[in-house]
Amino acid sequence: MFALVAASCGNDDDSDTSGDAPATAAATEAPAAATEEPAAPVESRSINVAIVGNPQMEDIASLTPSLFTAETGIEVNYTFLEEQTLREIVTRDVGAGGEQFDVVMIGMFEAPQFGANGWLYDLNGFAVDAPEWNGDDIIHAVRGGLSYEGGLYAAPFYAESSFVMYRQDVIDAAGLTMPAAPTWDELADIARTIDSDEMAGICLRGKPGWGDLGAAFTTVLNTFGGTWWLANADGSIGEAQVDQPEFREALEFYVALINDAGQDDAANASFNECLSLYQNGQVAMWYDATVAAGILEADNSPVKGLNGFALAPTKVTDASGWLWAWALAIPQNASDPSTAWEYVSWATSEEYINAAGESLDGGWAAVPPGTRESTYANPNYQAAAQAFAQKTLDAMLAAPIDNPGTTPRPGLPGVQYVGVPEFQDVGTRCTEQFSAAIAGSISVDSALSACQDIASEVSN
Repeated sequence: MFALVAASCGNDDDSDTSGDAPATAAATEAPAAATEEPAAPVESRSINVAIVGNPQMEDIASLTPSLFTAETGIEVNYTFLEEQTLREIVTRDVGAGGEQFDVVMIGMFEAPQFGANGWLYDLNGFAVDAPEWNGDDIIHAVRGGLSYEGGLYAAPFYAESSFVMYRQDVIDAAGLTMPAAPTWDELADIARTIDSDEMAGICLRGKPGWGDLGAAFTTVLNTFGGTWWLANADGSIGEAQVDQPEFREALEFYVALINDAGQDDAANASFNECLSLYQNGQVAMWYDATVAAGILEADNSPVKGLNGFALAPTKVTDASGWLWAWALAIPQNASDPSTAWEYVSWATSEEYINAAGESLDGGWAAVPPGTRESTYANPNYQAAAQAFAQKTLDAMLAAPIDNPGTTPRPGLPGVQYVGVPEFQDVGTRCTEQFSAAIAGSISVDSALSACQDIASEVSN
């Protein structure tokens, strides 16, 4: 964890000097003017913001001083955290009524649950007085995933599904063809064929965490016909299903694919690690979040123009890509909610997206995707993101959030997670076992047995 203060710098002396000069001149020419009271100083405001540590958030931190602080005088103190750490700290702090952060980055798992618990402000209350924010422009599925009973509890910074990113040149050189909508068996065959000592066939998440390894693996589990728990008639958690054949088949497949054709040290890899490996030419394919496409096709990307994109692989079901948004929320105990909203509404606005497109080194391809219909109607974005923009929307629209597998699940809708509070702990503890199986320190049988016991602890 590290903190970055995003604020305007080096302007105080200049501002004071420019403010004093007219008064001095007026005093020389007309002494009476010297009796006028000086203008009141602009009130200094600051907020503390907890966000996930990834390239999109590093971008907004770099642009905040010039695009936001210079205009508003509001200093933004960013705390960057790894995904799993962010989730743990935010859940603990917000749930306990802490006052550590004025704005927190959460996702579709947390927003409806935190909203139902009364932990967050309903942003509709702020948005009604901010028509320029244009909440109607937010893609419907994304807004719905961040809402509870009509209340909007987080504003999306970027949204995503998951799909396959691959080096088109490598696939072509091997004489292979990537289907537009591959099955997992087809993808595994390609990965094993192109895997070499110099370039791994595929990169998959292996790092423990319900939103790290847990996210990628659960999409595999869904399409293999498995599930974490049955749902009781009232929607509560029923019998654990980890010991079922479909769950075993999914985990055995995932572990074997990584061991046969995956990246080195896979048990410690998640989004950022796979991104680095792919950009450095060390992996030929990558199954992960669609937001990565904009990074790979950015103007400053070493692999720009070399990439192809395909829908998330399937097995039994017709669709398997996840649906997620990293979004900004205001805790009920925020010290200055109106200032927090001023930041949130800017960071999630069409104005920010347009400014980012003109300011980022990566250009328009690197702007936050998946949130606003206006982004996909913007000619600048259409030109820069031609390789992946429509495929990202197709993946998001195909994400089976209301019916993610073959068996009804407990809790609120979700694809790569189960929408119950207990999944945070169960998913993290079980993926610790799965990651150990990937690393070869325990068997898949041991991982499944341990996870069945863990999941059964919360069954009703």
